[in-house]
Amino acid sequence: MSDAALVVVVAIALAFDFTNGFHDTANAVATSVSTRALSPRTAVLIAAVMNFVGAFTSTKVAKTVGGGLISTEPGFVTAHLLFAALAGAIVWNLVTWRLGLPSSSTHALIGGLLGAALARGGHDPVDWSNLWNKTVWPGIVSPFVGFLIAGLLMVGILWAFRGVRPAPLNRGFRILQILSGSFLAFAHGTNDAQKTMGVIALALFAAGHSHSPGDIPDWVIASSAASLALGTYTGGWRIMRTMGTRIFKLRPPQGFAAQVTASGVLYTVATQYGFPVSTTHVISGSVMGAGATTKMSAVRWGVAADIVGAWLLTIPAAAVVSAILYALLSLVF
Repeated sequence: MSDAALVVVVAIALAFDFTNGFHDTANAVATSVSTRALSPRTAVLIAAVMNFVGAFTSTKVAKTVGGGLISTEPGFVTAHLLFAALAGAIVWNLVTWRLGLPSSSTHALIGGLLGAALARGGHDPVDWSNLWNKTVWPGIVSPFVGFLIAGLLMVGILWAFRGVRPAPLNRGFRILQILSGSFLAFAHGTNDAQKTMGVIALALFAAGHSHSPGDIPDWVIASSAASLALGTYTGGWRIMRTMGTRIFKLRPPQGFAAQVTASGVLYTVATQYGFPVSTTHVISGSVMGAGATTKMSAVRWGVAADIVGAWLLTIPAAAVVSAILYALLSLVF
C-alpha cells in the first residue's frame, strides 16, 4: 500500500468514526434526555467529552479488529480492501440513521471487513473462529445480559424505594443519571473508538509503517477519539427518539438502571476481553429489561422487533455492499 493510499484510508476511517459518533449519540444520551435529567445539548456535550476520555483506556478491541478477524498475511490487505470495508460500513450507518434505526456501527464495520475479505480471497482469509468467539457470540449474548441485569436492578430499585413518592424519587434519579450517563459515554468511548483504531493500525501494518497490526500509535488513539467525540457532539437525533421514547417511555429510575447496566457490560467486555460488541445492542437490551420489569405491556415490542431485524441485517448487508464496492474498485484500478 502506497503512502498516498494510506492517507486516503486513514481519512475514510476517521470519517467512519465520525458517523459512528453521530449514529451512536443516542446510545449515550437518549435515556438522560428522555427523562429530562439533562438538556439535549448538555447531554451531548458530556457524552462527547467522556467518549474522548474513554478512548484512551484500552486498545484490546482495536487489536481484535485490526489483527483478529481477517488475514494479515503480507499483500492481502490492500487500500482497495480497506476502502471497500469502510465505505460499506458508512453506507449502512447512513441508511439506518436516515430510517431512525439504532443499528450497530460495530457490526457494520465487521460486516464491511468480512465482505471485502471474502471478495478478495474467498473463504480462507477470514478467521471464522475469532469472528464467532469474539464478535458474533458476544454480540448475541450481550443484549440479553443487559436485559436480565437491568431487569434485576430495576426490581431492586422498586423494592428499595417502594415507600418513596414518585416526585422525589424521580428528582433523585435524575441527578444519578448525570453520573450513569457519563459512565455510559465513557464506556462507549472505550468500545467504539477502538474499531477505527484497529482499521488504521491494520492499514499502517499493510503499508509497512509498523511491525504488527496490534501496534497502536498515540496519534491513532487521539485522532480516533477526537473523530468519535466530534461525531457525538454533532448528534443523531433521529435515533435518539427511537431509543428514548419509542421502545419504552422511560422514567428516571428506569433510565438509571439501563445506563448503569449497559455501562458495566460494555466496560467489562471491551477493556477486559477485547470483544467488539455493539453499544447499541447492549443499551437497547438494557432499556427493554428495565421497561419490562415495570410493565411488560408498556414496552413497544413491535419497535423492538424492528430494531432486532436491523441487527440481524447489519453484518450481511454491510458485507454485501463492501463486496460489491471491492469488485467495482478491482475493475476500475
